[in-house]
Amino acid sequence: MIAKVDYPNINDRKPDGLKTDGTPYKVLVVDDSMFVVKQIGQILTSEGFEIVGTAVDGSEALEKYKELHPNVDLVTMDITMPKVDGVTALEHILAFDKDARIIMISALGKQDLVKKALMIGAKNYIVKPLDRKKVLERVVQCLK
Repeated sequence: MIAKVDYPNINDRKPDGLKTDGTPYKVLVVDDSMFVVKQIGQILTSEGFEIVGTAVDGSEALEKYKELHPNVDLVTMDITMPKVDGVTALEHILAFDKDARIIMISALGKQDLVKKALMIGAKNYIVKPLDRKKVLERVVQCLK
């Protein structure tokens, strides 16, 4: 049986989800698809991020953000959701906290809404279907 001591440098790098002080970045995941929420959660927690809350639409996202503030480092937000869409929720969260870091998640073909979100103040975007490497790359970029 091979143990970690046999390969001392294996997985030696610090997980992307940890701050310099070793505490995890806290993420609020907003999407009306439980599959996407679970997928994002698995990708991020595998790198040490902590999912502090989830929401299924924009109004719930705003409530959760206000409830968790200032203990949220990042929000991932679906653009197309029932009741209140992601772009509207983005506006409301930024009105509440101008320093909020929000990454929009969009299906292909929603470029006009992605552009609008970026102009309003979203930090980046991720296109579905989710790619682990791209998700982590964009999330880490947003937090640095």
